[in-house]
Amino acid sequence: MSKFTEEKLELAFIELLENQGITYVFGKDIQRNQSEVLLEDDLKEYLKSRYKTENIRESEIAGIVRKLQNYPASDLYDSNKSIMKLISDGFILKREKADDKDIYIEFINYDDVNSNNFKIVNQLEIMGYEKRIPDGILYINGIPLVVFEFKSAIREEATIHDAFVQLTTRYRRDIPELFKYNAFCVISDGVNNKSGSFFSPYEFFYAWRKITGDEIEVDGIPSMHSMIAGMFHKERLVDIIHNFIYMPDKSKKEEKIVCRYPQYYATRKLYENIKAHQKPKGDGKGGTYFGATGCGKSFTMLYLARMLMKSIHFSSPTIILITDRTDLDVQLSSQFSNAKGFIGDDGIVSVESRADLRQKLQNKESGGVFLTTIHKFTEDLEVLSHRTNIIVISDEAHRSQINLDQKIKVTQDGVKKSYGFAKYLHDSLPNATYVGFTGTPIDATLDVFGDVVDSYTMTESVRDEITVRIVYEGRAAKVLLDNSKLEEIEKYYEECANLGANEHQIEDSKKSMANMSAILGDMDRIKAIAKDFVEHYEKRVEEGASIKGKAIFVSSSRSIAYSLFKEIIALRPSWNELKVCEDGVELSDKEKKEILPLEKLKMIMTRSKDDEKELYEKLGTKDYRKTLDTQFKNEKSNFKIAIVVDMWLTGFDVPFLDTIYIDKPIQEHNLIQTISRVNRKYAGKEKGLVVDYIGIKTAMNKALKQFSKMDSQNFEDIEASIVVVRDQLDLLSKLFYKFDTTKYFNGTPTEQLNTLNNASEFVQLTKELENRFMYIVKRLKSAYDICCGSEVFKEIEKDYIHFYLAVRSIVVKLTRGESPDTAQMNAKVAQMIEEAIKSEGVEEIFKLGSDDESKIDIFDEDYINKINKIKLPNTKIKLLQQLLAKALEDFKKVNKIKAIDFSKQFHALVEKYNERKEEDVLVSDVLNDFTDEIIDLYYALQKEKESFSDLGIDFEEKAFYDILKTIAIKYDFSYPEDKLIALSKEVKIVVDDKSKYTDWNIREDIKAELKVDLIMLLAKHGYPPITKDEVFKEIFEQAENFKKFRQ
Repeated sequence: MSKFTEEKLELAFIELLENQGITYVFGKDIQRNQSEVLLEDDLKEYLKSRYKTENIRESEIAGIVRKLQNYPASDLYDSNKSIMKLISDGFILKREKADDKDIYIEFINYDDVNSNNFKIVNQLEIMGYEKRIPDGILYINGIPLVVFEFKSAIREEATIHDAFVQLTTRYRRDIPELFKYNAFCVISDGVNNKSGSFFSPYEFFYAWRKITGDEIEVDGIPSMHSMIAGMFHKERLVDIIHNFIYMPDKSKKEEKIVCRYPQYYATRKLYENIKAHQKPKGDGKGGTYFGATGCGKSFTMLYLARMLMKSIHFSSPTIILITDRTDLDVQLSSQFSNAKGFIGDDGIVSVESRADLRQKLQNKESGGVFLTTIHKFTEDLEVLSHRTNIIVISDEAHRSQINLDQKIKVTQDGVKKSYGFAKYLHDSLPNATYVGFTGTPIDATLDVFGDVVDSYTMTESVRDEITVRIVYEGRAAKVLLDNSKLEEIEKYYEECANLGANEHQIEDSKKSMANMSAILGDMDRIKAIAKDFVEHYEKRVEEGASIKGKAIFVSSSRSIAYSLFKEIIALRPSWNELKVCEDGVELSDKEKKEILPLEKLKMIMTRSKDDEKELYEKLGTKDYRKTLDTQFKNEKSNFKIAIVVDMWLTGFDVPFLDTIYIDKPIQEHNLIQTISRVNRKYAGKEKGLVVDYIGIKTAMNKALKQFSKMDSQNFEDIEASIVVVRDQLDLLSKLFYKFDTTKYFNGTPTEQLNTLNNASEFVQLTKELENRFMYIVKRLKSAYDICCGSEVFKEIEKDYIHFYLAVRSIVVKLTRGESPDTAQMNAKVAQMIEEAIKSEGVEEIFKLGSDDESKIDIFDEDYINKINKIKLPNTKIKLLQQLLAKALEDFKKVNKIKAIDFSKQFHALVEKYNERKEEDVLVSDVLNDFTDEIIDLYYALQKEKESFSDLGIDFEEKAFYDILKTIAIKYDFSYPEDKLIALSKEVKIVVDDKSKYTDWNIREDIKAELKVDLIMLLAKHGYPPITKDEVFKEIFEQAENFKKFRQ
């Protein structure tokens, strides 16, 4: 069977794209200037035929193309933003002749999709600062809108993350021009296929798992097929580029959001549903969208708002966005008010009161986006507007907007009627169409907004890696003093459920609530919780299991929260001291300005006039709470643990928050919201942990069952992680059965270190063994991070876990030169790794990669001697590989053409080493041979580096000499040595003359002069003319190389 390589994957993609009706063109067949990424002829052809009836002139078309080309690639984000705006919204062309009518120009024909020219191009050589060949580029009308990068699925070390780095680092540096026009990128190894914006971090690249959007279960569809048939279906692709790529009006960072598949299909379905149900013909029920918390509902609203605004059918509707919080949802309103350009309406405003809304609606027949809270609708039933093109979008609709029933209160003034919010809303805007967005399904939602039009569950969201899994750890039994109390809590829950848990009905259960507070507020219990919490939290931080050490503790009442706070501080007085950040954390100047000195533990709740003085001062004002909000969201702030009662449980996003402790009976729909605080995605975070001190497991299961029939398996118990840890330990003990670890556990410190180094040597016996070991330990670590707070592991198990983690770290350090995961590791073990690396003499060699490397001469004899002293052969080879790679990197700066030769030899050596077999390694001097070969190559490189002096020329002239000589060999003609030396000296003079201009390498006029001078020079010296283009290209690249590294 032949190997499934990157080339084959590329061809598979091309074939699938061809099935979508996209034409394939081989890059080398396209006649163009290598530095130009637009296919100018296609673009001109499209403009010419599309605007033929308007008599568009050739010169006007040339002007439009020039307009695109003139955006600077150096300012990549802003240029991309401007070009994306032109592509999605078009622009008005002012005519050359004053009496001609202006034309509205679009770069893509959105009305007649098939009239556009779609091409998939591979192997297109692009000359930027270096020559690069992207794997695939999708062009529409000559504009390169999508870039594909492939990695082989069978090479274990090549991941799609490498493809991501290649696009966003290497290509961005070398061919930024291509990404000026980029709508989004695709990275794939055939198994994992993800798309995302060029400016997003890797975590925000996602699979596209549906094709029509109506599929129920998508696991069976290979994701490559679903991506191409789904995302690259011509109509959908054009639609995504037109309506589903959001760049904010103003942004501090490079922000560009490409829709994910659930957002795309939900927006489309809701849009069609609103159209069908709009009054007067329809019933005004626009539909409900049910989406798991944390999966980007606010962007779905944004896309929907754009589609409604841009649609001819609704003739610029008025959109009213309603949230259910008392103070307007900050995230949502800032997001909408920063999307005026995207939605296409300047009137995006927050409404202060009902009167304010009435006034704004009275003078409007169309347009406008108003953000308001549901509470502004109460107590007044007057009609605000009779218009039918008003669309009300409600966020988290279920909480407040579904009670249409009336309540009667008897007061001294007589009988007073009050209604549920939904009634007020409907009476105020009788002809509007209502759409509901919710993350927690309650049956009544449907009566107001109509049926569920689309849904996206937590299970799907975890599978698509949009959120992380939630793990449950029950610790109630540890802090409850007797079982009868547990039963009372269960009973209380039952009552709440039977009462329908509606705020007004809970009045009746005040009695049971008081009883509950007595149990939960019992001082012995609070003391027990404080102790258990401190131990559990510290254990997780010590093991590096919590990413940034942030945690939220949910208490059942303000008084209990304050008692708990005092108990915790009694145990850990230092948690109450003001600090900017933890010891040993380094801050940038910007951070020093932003981060305030705070205590590690704070209470976040509203003050009450009756609070005792100390509590009153601790809590601070509303504005002070706002600053705490920002500080908690700063990963370096010393403020790590928040005790809350009601605040911060909904709509509070801290991606690196990974633990929430719950000691409060929470009702079902709020429970999901609360535990979802820990499901946000963050680099290095695999799961979120919910620690339960009260016994919410049954309630959690119930809430999740309501969520969706298939979603009951949503959170896993911590037991599962414990099993995984033990399984991996078992596998590892089998891998290590030939290896003697006893000295690590009971030897002297030196013996411990030697055991670690020998163990890392042992797992490097073959590449296969090394990969297997690394994989098992990675799984071990991610499971252990979740359950290390539980008391089940015996000391010896923990010691073994730390031993394997340490070995893995050493191997990683040898391979990559830096140890990425020691930060998330037990501090003692991390230190041991450092010691082990020092004891082997490896440490000094690592200074190579550090900042003081400029002082180091790689070709210093000392170096090789130090490496030679290392006794462990595989460790030695890994270090030599790093050394040689570094030396090649340096050499490439001087002499490009020769460096390529050496790189080829080096890669061949590494390949051979990676395929080593166990039996060879054990019998012969295979490893010594490898070591010798690397050292020989290293000396050859050193000799090559100094060879120019023997020829009597300097190293720059030597680089040109190598080019001329290589080309002579390639074209098989002989050219005398002395003339070669003389010619390379003159080439240097010509190049120096041109490169004195700072921007010579991007100025076409100077490049042209350089080319003419070189051609004349070659002719004068009788160097064969057939080679002139190639000679020019190589000399030009080498000269650019010098320019780059001289500064």
